Amino acid sequence: MGDLDFEVIQRAGPYLWKGLQYTLQLTAVAAVGGIFFGTLLALARLSSAKLLAKTAAGYVNLMRATPLLLVIFWFYFLVPVLLQMITGADAPPRIGAERSAYFTFIMFEAAFFCEIMRAGIQSIPKGQVGAAYALGLNYWQVMKLVVLPQAFRNMLPVLLTQTIILFQDVSLVSLLNVTDFVGASVKIAQRDSRIVELYCFVAIVYFVCCLSLSWAVKRLQSRIAIIR
Repeated sequence: MGDLDFEVIQRAGPYLWKGLQYTLQLTAVAAVGGIFFGTLLALARLSSAKLLAKTAAGYVNLMRATPLLLVIFWFYFLVPVLLQMITGADAPPRIGAERSAYFTFIMFEAAFFCEIMRAGIQSIPKGQVGAAYALGLNYWQVMKLVVLPQAFRNMLPVLLTQTIILFQDVSLVSLLNVTDFVGASVKIAQRDSRIVELYCFVAIVYFVCCLSLSWAVKRLQSRIAIIR
């Protein structure tokens, strides 16, 4: 232990902070985008149109059954090739690892948020939906004014829990040489040959962040339960 030099963390502070900012930014964007598209997928899965429902179900099942790491590589390597085929360009467009990461996590998390929102929508009593239709509201008005607000409130703790998992999964983008928090730590650790110090620091930061967020979710869940 006497050979350990934890001052390397202080020296690399600005670089690590920049990586943590990217991790938090990607987590926030992917969570918001995933909830938005996940809600649309949930509505599609519950649609009476069989083709739309089966298409949405197929997408959700495909994403949920595929390892995230493989999905990351799919979008990073295959999307430029597909865009080249669609546009007829001479070479694949250069999307970049960071943009590919945003796109990948939004589309991947949409499948998980879809199932959460579908459960939330189905938890609303059918009597409320019937009463809304009896008042003359159309389908979209019922969803906007009656169903979705209650579904979001019921599923909020679960949505936040999935966001915590997303925060942990974002570390995989370091494999694309993206400078997120883990990626920045790996680069500093390899440059200064201080792997133990940097990896311990990363583990502590993730532990504190996830534990704090989990505690906040638990408090929120207890408050919502009291309200209900």
